[in-house]
Amino acid sequence: MIAHKGEFNLGLGMMAGFIAVFIFFWTPSFQGHNLLNFMDGLYNSISKNSAYYIPQTQKKVDEFKGKDVSMELKAKSEAAAERLGKMLQVNGMAVDRKGDTLKVQGDLGAVLTGVLKDAEAMYKNNDQELNAKYGFAGKQATYDWWTGLDIMAKNLTKHEQFKESKIVQNVMTKAVEPAYNYFGIQGQNIKDKWLLVTVSLVGYVIYTLWFGFAILFMFEGWGLKLEH
Repeated sequence: MIAHKGEFNLGLGMMAGFIAVFIFFWTPSFQGHNLLNFMDGLYNSISKNSAYYIPQTQKKVDEFKGKDVSMELKAKSEAAAERLGKMLQVNGMAVDRKGDTLKVQGDLGAVLTGVLKDAEAMYKNNDQELNAKYGFAGKQATYDWWTGLDIMAKNLTKHEQFKESKIVQNVMTKAVEPAYNYFGIQGQNIKDKWLLVTVSLVGYVIYTLWFGFAILFMFEGWGLKLEH
């Protein structure tokens, strides 16, 4: 039995409107995308610029130029070892590969500078530069750098070369990882999209409250009340 028809009908109408708007949000009415994908792309493009740390990382890497290191790296497969070995050789390291294991030696600062150059290219969505450099897809090369640097960092830590391990991890997380994750996304400045961002945040709050009040009015219309 409905105790307060007016209040219940108000809540029911609000819920119907909420559902209608929800359905509209899932139509490709936002530059060919549904609202979720459109907003995801917007915030990814804005966050891309805030995740750009390559120049700062290069300054830290410069401190390791001339620092010779020797490591034995075990890749996940022979194919991965072959790709990583080629990349290390192109960037100045001596490499001896046997199956999935690489024995490498060379200038740590020089090879990390090469990694940062590749990350810069990928950050600018220029995967063709890596394709021409290594002979395979730029995104694959970036992934191989990430896994290879992870193996290198663990090897350096194992041999108590903690400073060297830290800079390798820094390059991996501050340059390679963002370059891989943001590849294909055009970075935008939030100042250029401030109005859209503001509308989206305010709209989210209003839409959430809309649902909440619809439930509240329907329940109160039924005669249900929350009491202490």
